[in-house]
Amino acid sequence: MALPKTPSPFPPPSFSLLLFLLFLALQSPPSFSVDTISANSSISGDQLLTSKGGNFVLGFFTPQNSTKYYIGIWYKKVSQPTSVWIANRETPVSDHTKSELRLSDDGNLVLLNESRAQIWSTNTSISTNSTVAVIQDTGNLVLADGSNTSRILWQSIDHPSNTWLPGGKLGLNKVTKQNQRLISWKSSADPAPGIFSLELDPDGTSQYYIQWNESVTYWSSGTWNGQIFSGVPEMTANYIYDFTYVNTTNESYFTYSVKTDSIISRFIMDLSGQIKQLTWMEGSQEWILFWSQPRAQCEVHSLCGPFGSCNENGQTFCKCVKGFAARNQTEWDLQDRTGGCVRNTPLQCGGNSSANVEKDRFYPMEGMRLPENAQNQPDVGSAEDCASTCLKNCSCTAYSFGGGCSVWYGDLINLQEQYNGSDAGTLYLRLAASELPDSTSKKGTVAGAIAGAVGGLAVCVVIVWVVIWRRRKRRMIHAAKAVGRTLVPFRYSDLQHFTKNFSEKLGGGGFGSVFKGFLPDSTAIAVKRLEGLRLHGEKQFRTEVSTIGTVQHVNLVRLLGFCSEGARRLLVYEFMPKGSLDAQLFQNNSMVLDWNTRYQIALGIARGLAYLHEKCRDCIIHCDVKPENILLDASFVPKVSDFGLAKLVGRDFSRVLTTMRGTRGYLAPEWITGVAITAKADVYSYGMMLFEIISGRRNSEQTEEGKATFFPTFAANRLVQGDVQSLVDHRLGDDVNIEELERACKIAYWCIQDDESARPTMGQVVQILEGFLEINMPPIPRSLQILVESSENINFFSDLSSNQSSRTRSTTSTGSQVKSTASRSSNV
Repeated sequence: MALPKTPSPFPPPSFSLLLFLLFLALQSPPSFSVDTISANSSISGDQLLTSKGGNFVLGFFTPQNSTKYYIGIWYKKVSQPTSVWIANRETPVSDHTKSELRLSDDGNLVLLNESRAQIWSTNTSISTNSTVAVIQDTGNLVLADGSNTSRILWQSIDHPSNTWLPGGKLGLNKVTKQNQRLISWKSSADPAPGIFSLELDPDGTSQYYIQWNESVTYWSSGTWNGQIFSGVPEMTANYIYDFTYVNTTNESYFTYSVKTDSIISRFIMDLSGQIKQLTWMEGSQEWILFWSQPRAQCEVHSLCGPFGSCNENGQTFCKCVKGFAARNQTEWDLQDRTGGCVRNTPLQCGGNSSANVEKDRFYPMEGMRLPENAQNQPDVGSAEDCASTCLKNCSCTAYSFGGGCSVWYGDLINLQEQYNGSDAGTLYLRLAASELPDSTSKKGTVAGAIAGAVGGLAVCVVIVWVVIWRRRKRRMIHAAKAVGRTLVPFRYSDLQHFTKNFSEKLGGGGFGSVFKGFLPDSTAIAVKRLEGLRLHGEKQFRTEVSTIGTVQHVNLVRLLGFCSEGARRLLVYEFMPKGSLDAQLFQNNSMVLDWNTRYQIALGIARGLAYLHEKCRDCIIHCDVKPENILLDASFVPKVSDFGLAKLVGRDFSRVLTTMRGTRGYLAPEWITGVAITAKADVYSYGMMLFEIISGRRNSEQTEEGKATFFPTFAANRLVQGDVQSLVDHRLGDDVNIEELERACKIAYWCIQDDESARPTMGQVVQILEGFLEINMPPIPRSLQILVESSENINFFSDLSSNQSSRTRSTTSTGSQVKSTASRSSNV
C-alpha cells in the first residue's frame, strides 16, 4: 500500500529559480548589452562597456596622481592603463558613482555629473527616433541609428584627443574648415588640452604641423609626394603599417592601418611636445618607441618654459637655470612646465645707492643655444660695454658678445645646454649678486679667514689619512692589473673621489652617463653610472659583469671594474682619449679623419662585432651599434663600447629603441615587427653606421633649405651609376682609395637588407673589407626603393635593372654572393 505524500517544505525548483532571478533584478541596476548603451541603459560608477572582441573598454577612470574622473576609452589587453580617447577632457567629475553616461531624449549621448548637470554631449543633429552607442573593437565609440546600426551619426574617432588610432582620420574638412587636431595632455595627471598640437596645414598644403600654443610651428612633415611625406623618409620602413593620404574637393586627410591584427599600435601627441608612434610589446609588458619627431627632444619649442634649460644628455631633459626655481614644483613634477622658472632673488635693477648692496652680476653659461629674439647693439664694441648696456636696462636679462653685442629682454626660452650647433655661444645670465658663489661681503671674508685658520689643523689630519689611503688603494689597483683579468670591485665613495664627485661628464646614452676620472696611479678611467634600469640582484649583477669582463679583444673597450652598492650600479672602463666616433665624424674638428683611418676604423669595428658574435662562448648581441658607442684610442684604433649591457639590463627594449636618435636610425626592421632579435640586427646597424663613416655626415639630416635628405637613397643611385667618388666626405678631396670605397658601399647595402637572412655575418664583413672575399652588386632594399621611386630620380630603377642584368642575381643568402679571390687565409 502506498504511503500518503508528505508536503515538501521547499517550493518547486522552477519557483525557486524565479524568486532568485527576481531578487537579482531588484538588487542590480538596469541591465545593458556588454558593448552597447541603449535607451533603457546607462553607465555609472564602475560599470564598463567592453568591445565584442575584448580589445577596448569604455567607462569612468581617473589618471594617476589625480582624484578626478573622466569618461574614456582604454585598452583592455594592455597591462599598463593606457587611455586612447576622453570625452570630458576639460570638465572632470568628482563623484563617478553619481555621474552618468546615457542617451538623452533627443538621441545624443550625454554625460551628467553628480549634480545632474550636462557637461558633455555628442551634440549632433539627429532625425531618427532611437539611437544606440556602441564601443567597437577598433577603439571607436559610435552613435548609430537604433534601427540601422550601420548608419553612423557620430563617432569618437572623428574627435581625437591626444591619440590617433589605426583607421582614424586626421585631416581638414574643406567645406566646414573644421580641422581635426591631436592635442597633448596638460600634465601627466590632467588630460585637459595642453600646449602642443598636431594638425594638417589649414592653408591647404598637404603637410602636418606641430605647434606650440597654436601659434609657433616647430616641426613640419613636408608635403605629400604620392607615397610619403617629404620630411619623413623613414615612412619607407613601413614594415607593419600601411599609409593612405586622401585629397578630394571636400576633404584632405591621412590615415594608417596595421598589417597584423595582433599588433597593438598607437600614435600620440605627447606631453614632451613630440609626436610618437608606440607599439605594445607583450613579452616585456611595455610600450616601445617606434618613431618620434622632432628627433631631438630639445628641438621642441619652449619645452622647459621661461628660464628653463634643456639638455639632451641630462638625466632629465629640463631644469631651471642657476638662480631660478620652478614656478610650481607640483606642476613641474607632472611634466607641465608651461610656467617655467622664476628668480630666487629679485634683481637690483642697476644697483642700489646703499653701499651694502651689490649690483647685479652676470653668470656665464658656455656652450648654450642662444635664445631667439636677440636685440643687436651695433654701437657696442666690447664685452665690458655690452654688459654695461644690459645693466642699464631693468628689463635686460642676459647678453652675449661674440663679435657683436646681443642683449635679451624679459623671459628667456629655448635655452639648451651642451649645444653643438653653429649658433652656440656663451650666454651671460643676469642674476642678483647674492646668487653667485664668489659674491662675499666683508663679514663673510672675515668669517672665512677664521674658518680657514680653524680648519687648518683638520686639513693636516686629513692629509695624513689620504696618504695612507692612497698607498692602500695603489696597492689594490696594481694587484688587480697584475692579475689582468680580475675585475676590481670599487666602493662608491672611491669612484666619487676618482671622478671628483662625477664633475667631468664625457657623455651619456640610453644606459647612463659617463664621467672621467683618475686612479691613484694617475691612470685615466671612464666611469659609466647606470641609470633607470631594472636592477638585478647583487649576485646576478656581479655574475653578469664578470662575464663581460672576460670578453677581451683589441677592438673592444676593456672593463676594469664595477661598483654595486644597493641601487648604485657603476662600470669602470679604460679611458679613450680620442672620444667617440660621432665626435670625430660630425663635429667641426680642425683635423678630418683621412680615408685610410676611416677604413681601418670600419674594419676594426667589424672585427670587434665579429668577436662578440662568433668567438665568445655565448653570442653577445650588442643591440645598440652606432657612432656614439664606438670609442677611439690615442692611435684612432676603434673599440666597441657598451657591449653586453643589453643583457645586463634584461634587454630593456624601450631604452635601446629610445637611444637610437637618428631618423630611421640604426634600427633593424625586426625590432619593429617584434620577432626574435639575432646578431643580424647588429649587422644592419653596422651597415647604417658604415654609410656615415663614408660620408662624414648623419644619414638623415636637413639641408640649409630645410629639406630632409636620407643619404642611403642618394648613395644607391650613385653606386649603380659607378660614381662612388661623390659619396665620400667632400673634405677628403681625391685622397681616397676607390676600390676600398666601392667595397665599403657594397657591403653597407648588403648589411641593411630588409630580410635578415640576406645580410652577411660580421665575420664575412671582415673578410670582404680585408679583400679576401669579393662581393657582387647588392640589391637595393625595398624600403629604400619606395623612397627613391618617389624622388626626382624617376629613371633610377630602369638604370638599376639594366646595370644588374649582367651581374649575378641576388639570392636569399649572402653566402652565395661572395667568393674567394685566392687561397689567402684570413688573419682574423
